Amino acid sequence: MLHPGDLQGPFTLQAKRYQKCCSPLRASSVCYQAAKEMGESPDIIQEEATEILAEMGHRMQLGAVRFFAFTLSKIFKQLFQRVCVNEEGMQRLQHAIQEHPVVLLPSHRSYVDFLMLSYLLYTYDLALPVIAAGIDFLGMKIVGELLRRAGAFFMRRSFGGNRLYWAVFAEYVKTMLRSGYAPVEFFLEGTRSRTAKTLTPKFGLLSIVMEPFFKREVFDTYLVPISISYERILEESLYAYELLGVPKPKESTSGLLKARRILSDNFGTIHIYVGQPVSLRTLASGRINRCPYNLVPRHLPQKPSEDIQEFVSDVAYKMELLQIENMVLSPWVLVAAVLLQNLPAMEFELLIEKTLWLKGLTQTFGGFIEWPDNLCAKKAVLSGLTLHSNVARLVDGHVVLNDRGVEDGAIGKIVFRHALAVLMCATYRNQLLNVFVRPALVAIALQMAPSFRKDEVYSCFNFLRDVFSDEFIFFPGISLKDFEEGCFLLTKCDAIQTSQQEIYPTDKGSGTVSFLSAMFRPFVEGYQLIFRYLSKEMKEAFTEKQFIPGIRNFVFQLLEKGSTQCYEALSSDMQKNALSALVQLGAMKKKKMPNGFTYNVNQEAVSKILDMFDARIPVQKPVAARL
Repeated sequence: MLHPGDLQGPFTLQAKRYQKCCSPLRASSVCYQAAKEMGESPDIIQEEATEILAEMGHRMQLGAVRFFAFTLSKIFKQLFQRVCVNEEGMQRLQHAIQEHPVVLLPSHRSYVDFLMLSYLLYTYDLALPVIAAGIDFLGMKIVGELLRRAGAFFMRRSFGGNRLYWAVFAEYVKTMLRSGYAPVEFFLEGTRSRTAKTLTPKFGLLSIVMEPFFKREVFDTYLVPISISYERILEESLYAYELLGVPKPKESTSGLLKARRILSDNFGTIHIYVGQPVSLRTLASGRINRCPYNLVPRHLPQKPSEDIQEFVSDVAYKMELLQIENMVLSPWVLVAAVLLQNLPAMEFELLIEKTLWLKGLTQTFGGFIEWPDNLCAKKAVLSGLTLHSNVARLVDGHVVLNDRGVEDGAIGKIVFRHALAVLMCATYRNQLLNVFVRPALVAIALQMAPSFRKDEVYSCFNFLRDVFSDEFIFFPGISLKDFEEGCFLLTKCDAIQTSQQEIYPTDKGSGTVSFLSAMFRPFVEGYQLIFRYLSKEMKEAFTEKQFIPGIRNFVFQLLEKGSTQCYEALSSDMQKNALSALVQLGAMKKKKMPNGFTYNVNQEAVSKILDMFDARIPVQKPVAARL
């Protein structure tokens, strides 16, 4: 651990660089161009731009950095047992920062992400990043200003077509990169994932940080994927409530102070894996022609070509897949996956046996599991149950979800409490899905296809991949490669056999195929329910705000009647992803209106998609009563 005073040298150098990087000529050029486009006086635009910068800009100060370092060291020691970092990754990052502009791209599961990453760089005596933060933090008195002085710059959630704001924001970010002032940090996912699944990437900021390279203002830019894995997520219960429709609490200093009670809880271990810096120059070599940028003065904004947009999209997905590849899985992730397939309760000894089996399968498929040293399976599972006692508990030799209180009260309250417990447990199972998604979709496709012919199985796989394109991260345009990877992994564990024309499950692998199908069944059945609601209930144009309460009430009634056990269909994340999938599949039209977006359902197309699910995969029958 470094003493805060050790940062004095590098921080002073950073401050001097920042003073030089703000070019009045470039700033005035941006304002002049914006004034010309908007038909306003340059002086008025200049004044507006100054106000935007005052709201947006960071003001890094050594005192604030030292205060945060001291405070965070105390908080992290209270919350976490260990923080594990790959040393070679930090060494690679140090070299990268010395050579070219660096963009840090961490995964985003918690508010702790950016705090921990800044603290980590501080500890290793590396240049502190400037971090794109949501404007919501400015509503937190004192805290918002401290974040600003520790390197955060603030962006609005939506620019609402404000071209001046976009121009000022883009120039601000690019200035950081051109000057080499500090690494720029932002989250490709845009917001925290409430489900622990990686969210579909947002391209705006990534496009901005690439532009200086395209315009030859920098020789190269390094993109650094960073994977942050939590044994227990601080916001786990908050996320479950949000997914069930409880409004997100507004960020405030008083709310932060109320949350200090979590300091008495144990949140286990954090694993931070700093990936190999990826050269933008290498990625673009042979693919991107930068010559068109020479035809327009550098200070003028240019609309990216289709080739550039496709390149930005591919890079975004590549970075997220690298994040996923380096995620660390805890034993509890395996326990959660097994338990959710055996509700309402599971014998403890059988849970241990299945967890060990799943451990072997996960490692065979390439997942990295951090298993506690010298800890037998029984103790590892017990340790997970102790750490996550708010999610599951051991009762009379059986493990059950911790949904205490469901025995009392109205049926609606019982459903809500059980849904809360299921979604919290699913948050941890979801961390495992990235390892299994391709072989699992092959397994489900084997159930859906009318025969074992390879082309028919692939057709079903491709259909499922398109339907779940917002649930899981797939690199665009390589469906066949994903299919072959899924088949290879299933063959590797003797779950299937393949010939030139056919794919068929083996007797030995029937358990594996069944387990994988069951693991992804909540998504299949959840989408079935959502499509059924849309095909029957939504006859006219509707907004997302109308759809979410409607589908939630529809599923809630089915759960109350016992007609389904798919509690995950109550998740707003799944509901929004299903809408997005239907738009991409052409089964729904999305139209921008003054007050937001409206959707129109193509009933025939939705019914056809629903038939694809229903014909081969019937809705799961309710299970026996709870023990």
